[in-house]
Amino acid sequence: MATYIVGDIQGCYDELQQLLALANFDSNKDELWLAGDLVARGNQSLETLRFVKGLGDSAKVILGNHDLHLLAIWQGIHLAKSNDKLDVLLNAPDCDELLNWLRLQPLMLRHPEFDFVMVHAGISPQWTIKQAEQLALEVEAELHSSHFKTLLKNMYGNHPNNWSEAQQGDERLRFIINVFTRMRYCFLDGSLEFKNKLGPAETDSSIMKPWFELDSVDQSSPILFGHWAALLGKVNKQGIYGLDTGCVWGNSLTMLRWQDKKHFSFACTLLPIK
Repeated sequence: MATYIVGDIQGCYDELQQLLALANFDSNKDELWLAGDLVARGNQSLETLRFVKGLGDSAKVILGNHDLHLLAIWQGIHLAKSNDKLDVLLNAPDCDELLNWLRLQPLMLRHPEFDFVMVHAGISPQWTIKQAEQLALEVEAELHSSHFKTLLKNMYGNHPNNWSEAQQGDERLRFIINVFTRMRYCFLDGSLEFKNKLGPAETDSSIMKPWFELDSVDQSSPILFGHWAALLGKVNKQGIYGLDTGCVWGNSLTMLRWQDKKHFSFACTLLPIK
């Protein structure tokens, strides 16, 4: 059995199928771990969700920011944008079934054998990995409850951007969600910076750094993440693996086979989005 971890698919279903074929993925014996953002921007979000849900226990999924935003659109909290290309999914006869399934997926997973952890954006330098696991469960409990719409409505915003164990209610849940699904850079004290989407080479490291470059990051387990297309998977820190290589932006979809650390990549077949 092989364990594969793939970065942000974002509706690039055809590329996903080509990538799985390239790696000889066998759903009867292999595992596919998906680092969030299954949907939006690509043309085939519906096909992607149907396929991943259909893998059953062979697929291990976490939620990304686009997945959470899709749930908010589904619940009437926000309107869909045309460039997210979600109309086919939202009008599908099995939309409610698919999105109720998506709603029940976690924010963070740990592999029971290899002990790596997978998140969408990252783990706060202000947390330990064990603390992050407990905080993820707090959000998941709300998202899995009958009042999940309240969480989706209140998750938007950039404040607070600094962690305090004393935080409660919406602010606490919003900060946790922002770490797991939106974080890229942190200021040197570990607080979150939301505006910068550039690569590290274009950023003043005396002001802010990629979250994984801060010395306080807990590396007691390997960390795998997606979300940050500008990195193109280049993370110069042992034990940290970036998997988003910007397929939907005209680059490629990338997958890591954990057992031998081999990377598989398949180039985008569509014109990049603008």
